[in-house]
Amino acid sequence: MSHLELRDKFKQLIPELQQPAESWTPQQIVQWSFESFGEHVAISSAFGAAGMVVIDMTARLRGTDFRLFTLDTQFLFPETYHLMQRIEQKYSVAIERVYAAQSPAGQENAHGKALWGRDPDLCCNLRKVEPLRQKLSALAAWITSIRRDQTASRVNAHKVEWDAKFGLIKINPLADWSDKQVWRYIHDHEVPYNPLHDQDYPSIGCTHCTRPVIPGEDQRSGRWAGFAKRECGLHVIESASPDQPA
Repeated sequence: MSHLELRDKFKQLIPELQQPAESWTPQQIVQWSFESFGEHVAISSAFGAAGMVVIDMTARLRGTDFRLFTLDTQFLFPETYHLMQRIEQKYSVAIERVYAAQSPAGQENAHGKALWGRDPDLCCNLRKVEPLRQKLSALAAWITSIRRDQTASRVNAHKVEWDAKFGLIKINPLADWSDKQVWRYIHDHEVPYNPLHDQDYPSIGCTHCTRPVIPGEDQRSGRWAGFAKRECGLHVIESASPDQPA
């Protein structure tokens, strides 16, 4: 079955899947995802703490038989690039790197210097949202590591849902997990993680738009500091029923 046929099939099944899926463990969600979609599902990760949990769980269930991709904005921290190398070595999986249509130099020529400091929404759209849209166009489903307790726009996320923004099935195995559960898993299973987490970076994005957080601040306050922005746009939910066209 093609990825488009799988999309159509499971889009209709979402209403009857959502409620039972809420009682499934993350491992059950992951296993169901690959059994249902095979090569037409992939893990999307920026390699934060929760993302590392999803990768480790999947590797324990699937060995090397899974797809993993990341949006490489070409503005990531050196520590993030080093972690990517560790992941490929530890789990023997090749990370599919997704790039923006424009290089950093090309973006500067088109939009001026330091676009992220003037219009971070446009910068995120160019370097993350549109590249993701292109990647997801060839998939039936994607697996994320978002959690409901992270931002207001994620509070209603289901473990299995129809993604109206990108037009495919979205799977969130850790939707109901807490930050404490994430870190317990990491320590219990000796999962590698970005060392910036130990330097007051709970949420890590691009170098230009990420700073350490001060004790007492929200965990995502270090992202796009100075702007009323907490999301890059990948996980902003657009409401649509499974019966509506994508």
